[in-house]
Amino acid sequence: MEKALWYLFVASRGGANRVRIVRRLRDRPRNANELAEALDVDYNTITHHLDMLKDHDVVEPSDHDYGKLYFLTDRFERHAETFEEIAAEVDAE
Repeated sequence: MEKALWYLFVASRGGANRVRIVRRLRDRPRNANELAEALDVDYNTITHHLDMLKDHDVVEPSDHDYGKLYFLTDRFERHAETFEEIAAEVDAE
């Protein structure tokens, strides 16, 4: 999981936006539209990042199709300390 986190947030384009998404989801579950509005990022960009985060087991969607909420996974939460370390590096850039 740690390698995946470094890749998602540092080694690939869009890492800073993915950090922002995870931080918002830590506050509470949200849908893609809420994230797009809160972060002032295009909806399609948000869905792309959510797909990447889902593929790497960082987020999981609810079962509903319309207004689908995204949650942080338990696996990701076990690596929260690593995420904070990575996020601090991304913030410093």
